[in-house]
Amino acid sequence: MLSSLVPIPREVVAGAGAPFRVVPGVRLVTGDGPAEISLGVLAADDLGRRVGFPLDLLMGPGGDGQTIRLSLDPDAGPADADAAERYEIDASADRIELAAPRLAGLVRALATLRQLVVAGPDGVLEVAAVHVADAPRYPWRGLSLDVVRHFVSVEQVKAVLTLMSEYKFNVLHLHLTDDQGWRIALPSRPRLTERSAQSEVGGGPGGFYTALDYAELIAFAAAREITIVPEIDMPGHVFAAQHAYGELTGSGTPVEVYAGTEVGFSHLHRDLPATAAFLADVFGDLAAMTPGDYVHLGGDEIATMPPDEYAWFVRTAHDILRAAGKRVVGWQEIAAVPLGPGSVVQYWDQREPPEPIVAAAAAGARVLLSPGARVYLDMKYDASSPVGLDWAGFTELRDAYDWEPAELVPGLPPEAILGVEAAVWTETISTRDELYYLLLPRLAAVAEVAWSLPERRCWAGFRVRVAGQAPHWQDEGLAFYRSPQVDWP
Repeated sequence: MLSSLVPIPREVVAGAGAPFRVVPGVRLVTGDGPAEISLGVLAADDLGRRVGFPLDLLMGPGGDGQTIRLSLDPDAGPADADAAERYEIDASADRIELAAPRLAGLVRALATLRQLVVAGPDGVLEVAAVHVADAPRYPWRGLSLDVVRHFVSVEQVKAVLTLMSEYKFNVLHLHLTDDQGWRIALPSRPRLTERSAQSEVGGGPGGFYTALDYAELIAFAAAREITIVPEIDMPGHVFAAQHAYGELTGSGTPVEVYAGTEVGFSHLHRDLPATAAFLADVFGDLAAMTPGDYVHLGGDEIATMPPDEYAWFVRTAHDILRAAGKRVVGWQEIAAVPLGPGSVVQYWDQREPPEPIVAAAAAGARVLLSPGARVYLDMKYDASSPVGLDWAGFTELRDAYDWEPAELVPGLPPEAILGVEAAVWTETISTRDELYYLLLPRLAAVAEVAWSLPERRCWAGFRVRVAGQAPHWQDEGLAFYRSPQVDWP
């Protein structure tokens, strides 16, 4: 049964009895609280699609017969793990019990159960008798999705969220603004989407999310226990903002639409009267629209700004967000600016010296690991890849899997690591198939790096288990890269 599980759980013990046969009439039983009922509806739909027929949903005690039960139990899961997402599963011939201290743990348990459902010798779907006790290694397991260079529709973001849930990711970081476009409607600055949403790399039509779209995505993600962290990328990457508001440029004239891919040339100006008000408006609006704890202020790739001016921008955005009750995330360049404890520094560029990251951690920051050569999933697999970039080199499946987060940044204490986040930038991605081709199978590799304990991971086992994911991807119509490092079915 281990051959079907990604990411690999902490503990899996095979039982001696007959398997649970998933046949019509199986009932899904959950508690009668509103959140439990909502989860039950989601679980019945997800498992029903997996097995090919509807499951009856019951609230309360349930009864006899083939039953899958979801229950909240403060003692469920590994006792030495945080209660937030730990869970356990016990499957026997007539019952499958999924238990967790919190709803998030039940969502992770359902992801495991979906993978445990396999065809038996007679073709009937079944779950082997088993005990699973599991919990994540890191509390932040994310994917950063660039929806600017090429716009990604609401429905496609939902599909990405569904895939993330299957592999126990819990953060979707939306890169919402850049030189090529502005993708989120903000009430205080309507021209950002009126003038700067209809563009993208190569001159395509672009697009944006209304406030209702954004709320819909947040709710869809929350049902899967995924937090959306929005990013407004400043003080660089701002041509779209300067196209909408000419008062943000040095000349006072709006810049032209930009549809290229070069970076590092645009920036805001501290000495312009419009700048501070603009920062207050956009970060204030976004904080008010976002129920999660975090907002990302960007802060990367500033090649044309003096350090003191850059520090002013980071501190100003940081203070606006903290005043709004948010915790701040920024790319690794913000480590050069002293920030309050609890801020998150996202490490991405291994070409730069690690000392500022280590110093920021010593001052109370947490570090999110996104090493470009390992988890930037827009990197090509090899020279023949039809899409993707190669500035960080080629990233085959084993490159995305076979690394140890605690050893990545010399001098960084392991306890300073908040988690691992993959990223996919869309300069070369304009279709659904191109997106999934670059995500899969490497997203599964990153999932295991972020979730599973290092002593449970090994490449030889993973390459077998990830091959077992391919039939599901094919059933869902997801393009994926058939890495020569894996014996695919």
